[in-house]
Amino acid sequence: MTLFARPALRLTQSINGLFKSLLIASLLFSAQAMATELNLYTTREPGLMQPLLTAFTAETGIKVNTIFLKDGLAERVANEGQRSPADVLMAVDFGLLTDLAERGLTQPVDSPVLKAAVPAALRHAEDHWFALSMRARVFYLAQGLEQTRFTYEDLADPKWKGAVCIRSGQHPYNIGLISHMIAKHGEAKTEQWLRGVKANLARKAAGGDREVARDIMGGLCDIGPANSYYVGLMRSGAGGEEQKRWGAAIDVALPTFVDGGTHVNISGAAVAKYAPNKDNAVRLMEYLVSDEAQAIYARANFEFPVKAGAEIDPLIAAFGELTVDKLVLSQVAAYRKTASLLVDKVRFDD
Repeated sequence: MTLFARPALRLTQSINGLFKSLLIASLLFSAQAMATELNLYTTREPGLMQPLLTAFTAETGIKVNTIFLKDGLAERVANEGQRSPADVLMAVDFGLLTDLAERGLTQPVDSPVLKAAVPAALRHAEDHWFALSMRARVFYLAQGLEQTRFTYEDLADPKWKGAVCIRSGQHPYNIGLISHMIAKHGEAKTEQWLRGVKANLARKAAGGDREVARDIMGGLCDIGPANSYYVGLMRSGAGGEEQKRWGAAIDVALPTFVDGGTHVNISGAAVAKYAPNKDNAVRLMEYLVSDEAQAIYARANFEFPVKAGAEIDPLIAAFGELTVDKLVLSQVAAYRKTASLLVDKVRFDD
């Protein structure tokens, strides 16, 4: 090697060393950026989630990138495969969460925080998803009814002939209730019950839950199953002055199954199978069952918290103490197809 070659070699080595240092720094920077964010795929309206996500970021420094999917959550994640950027999958129906798990799009989460906060009935049997908030399937009632205690089985009692209003039997909220009835009483008895409810309808099964309140106010019916949080939305004025009158015109009862508790649906979340930011995903889910987040849930959308002792909005607390049925929701979800077939069999929506 010549005398002149040595400085050139040293220069080349220096350049190579500098390049490696820059590459390592770039990789570290990318890893650090990734470590301070996560990607949330959600079927919940972004406006409902934003107060919670803002509070989470303020506490942890982790940025949440939100992708709102009104429909097709499972299909989107399945199509993306291993390259999916999704970290947390959030949905407002235990049936959809069960679908995600059954399609192999989620992974189990071993979190003592989540297990301590979320009762066993409100999480996947193998911890693939966890409930974050609840909406009870309550009864809206005409004011002044003498009966004070109600069961879901009561809806088929002939004394309510021509007095029941309800939305479509095929709506996920009602499919969840019918599935729960099958899990409790079996298919044959549930079919008999469903025929009894149909015989008691005051009008065709249609509209939404809030229209049940509207029609009770109008004197068309006296009783109807609907979700609890709509009462808060109506009575608070969030739905406008007309709906505020609907909410004021009804009483609300927390029914139970005979020898059981109240049926609830949930909002919940799971960690995506290929989550690139799994640790952050778990941190978000753990935050969402904290006392602070549970109180925000209650205020933002008038939902029941899943964590015992968490604050409940006064409009919802006025219904009385909620006793959630102990049957595991993932077991109830197994009867959704049977429930849907029964709705068609008895021509419930005709």
